[in-house]
Amino acid sequence: MPFPVEAYQSETAQIVTDVFQTMLGMQVEATAEQWVPQPGTMTSAIFFAGNWKGAVLIECTELQARRWTAKLMSIPEPDSITDDVRDAMGEIANMVGGNLKSVLPSGVGLSMPSVVQGRDYSLRICGGNLVNRQSFAGPHGTFWITFVEVVEK
Repeated sequence: MPFPVEAYQSETAQIVTDVFQTMLGMQVEATAEQWVPQPGTMTSAIFFAGNWKGAVLIECTELQARRWTAKLMSIPEPDSITDDVRDAMGEIANMVGGNLKSVLPSGVGLSMPSVVQGRDYSLRICGGNLVNRQSFAGPHGTFWITFVEVVEK
């Protein structure tokens, strides 16, 4: 079922700002900054299945991920990418995806989150088409929320 994700940009922005404010105690806001691949990127993803198929990705730098982990878990900032960082990134994707589920068509289920990290990687969602990418600015720089819709052939 086609779903006009672009029509829900304001709801997406509100969900992202609420999750970051409530769970990390951080102010973030939607911006118009263009996406540019960064070295040392982390991507967390949550996948949707049912009446709408797709994914939401959170793309940030490793430094942002470590700082978000410290805030989310109330621990000192990790010096490197640890299981805590991967877990925190998965949890942030889960919170954003779970809240986005309320604006998606009924009957949509969520997967467990996935996290990818590295210096030079690409993440391809087979059958997916980029639907919408929004940038957000916070105290640790810009990050992106990306919707990918899976179009069945």
